[in-house]
Amino acid sequence: MIITPSDILNASILIVDDQESNITLLEQLLREAGYTSVAATMDPHEVGSRHSEHNYDLILLDLQMPDMDGFQVMEELKAGAADSYLPILVITAQPGHKLRALQAGAKDFISKPFDLLEVKTRIHNMLEVRLLYKKLEQYNKLLERTVQERTGDLLKTNVLLTGEIEERKKAEGSLQGTYAEIKILKDRLQEENIYLQQEVAREYNFGEIIGQSSVLSRVFLQVEQVAPMNATVLLLGETGTGKGVVARAIHSSSARKGRPLITVNCTTLPSTLVESELFGRERGAFTGSDARQIGRFELADGGTIFLDEIGDMPLELQCKLLRVIQDGEFERLGSPRTIKTDVRIIAATNRNLAEEVKNGTFREDLFYRLNVFPIMMPPLRQRADDIPLLVNHFVAKFNKKIGKKIETVTKDTLNSLQGYGWPGNVRELESVIERAVIITQGTSLQVLDRFETFRKAAEPEGTDIKALVELEHDHILQVLKKTGWRIEGKNGAAVILGLNASTLRARMRKYGIVRV
Repeated sequence: MIITPSDILNASILIVDDQESNITLLEQLLREAGYTSVAATMDPHEVGSRHSEHNYDLILLDLQMPDMDGFQVMEELKAGAADSYLPILVITAQPGHKLRALQAGAKDFISKPFDLLEVKTRIHNMLEVRLLYKKLEQYNKLLERTVQERTGDLLKTNVLLTGEIEERKKAEGSLQGTYAEIKILKDRLQEENIYLQQEVAREYNFGEIIGQSSVLSRVFLQVEQVAPMNATVLLLGETGTGKGVVARAIHSSSARKGRPLITVNCTTLPSTLVESELFGRERGAFTGSDARQIGRFELADGGTIFLDEIGDMPLELQCKLLRVIQDGEFERLGSPRTIKTDVRIIAATNRNLAEEVKNGTFREDLFYRLNVFPIMMPPLRQRADDIPLLVNHFVAKFNKKIGKKIETVTKDTLNSLQGYGWPGNVRELESVIERAVIITQGTSLQVLDRFETFRKAAEPEGTDIKALVELEHDHILQVLKKTGWRIEGKNGAAVILGLNASTLRARMRKYGIVRV
């Protein structure tokens, strides 16, 4: 029972919104994504009749409309629906409306202002579920007809054809397997819907930032203080502590949340392309540039740009970045025309920029421009009280992703996780829990790996910690030699070690590992 990309792109979609600008934006987004059957209306009163006529695979429904709001439209659709499944994806800017919409029959929601990547992903996922549901209905009807026809034939010929008994047994076995598959898929759809409702109802500070510890409360307070301002923010802390999550929280709580948040990872961009990626280029600016490219700063105009791992930015580009921060202007590569931009900058690094300034690898004036409002992200070892919350969050996440039903985590397992130092922080914990979910049999989480390296919090730091550091240093060096010092890619050392490429580079800098 396979849903092909062609099936999804040919699905029928109706956009319902009283704002013509929203309809235009969504139509353009869907058509650029390849969807071929997109209709729209600004009149909520005609949604019921249009759905009865066309039986849309997806209805993008705005909740806040004059005269007749989205909840009234859903009631009308529910009253006239042939079945209980309403393919409704609601659009709302009110967080309190999301759970109410799901309870009213909507299957998912899109938040205003639009995050275009989120919109495309949620539309694609919901269409996949909707088309699967329709196929299940077709299979059910086909199976019911087949059972009725086969049963009639068997009753007529049972006396004369004893061989038909064996055929009937085979047919019944096949039908039972098919019904079992249908039940599993229906259960999965129900579980996904329950999970979405739980996600909406879950109340953590700033959504994605999970934790209630005192050190994290200080971060929450700083985010609340700086988010409404236009001040530049510098996020400091070890790799994997959630600097990207905090950047998104600051942007979503700011006056710029209606404009895009553009992320640039200064580590992953090749040094030869950093300038064109940030500031754009004209056609023919250098060999191989056969088309104009809009830079990230231009895309972020009116919004926020998140410069991750800013400490890895080449020294020769730091002066151009300083100019954008000071004057709000730059030029594309190959163009003399100055472009003005209004961008809020959030930067992040796991390096000690003050030391980088002393070493001459980072501009002092740029450092002071970035260090307007520093936020230090605490490592996971300093907020062990948050680990149970994080574990429950990741278990729920990977239950959905992998299709498991893990319900409990033992106290001994939590104690072991809380006693570990977590050099890779939250990102490392997430990897450990994902592996544990994969290998767990039953409903209680089983964490089988890495326990031998766990260190109880009460144990003194000393020779044991040094041994672990040396062990990690030797292991990284061995894998790098095995891969010919290739860091990224399918067969790179980062994949073998289970780390992000930026994390691996940070560990190499930390341990002084260089190719000789």
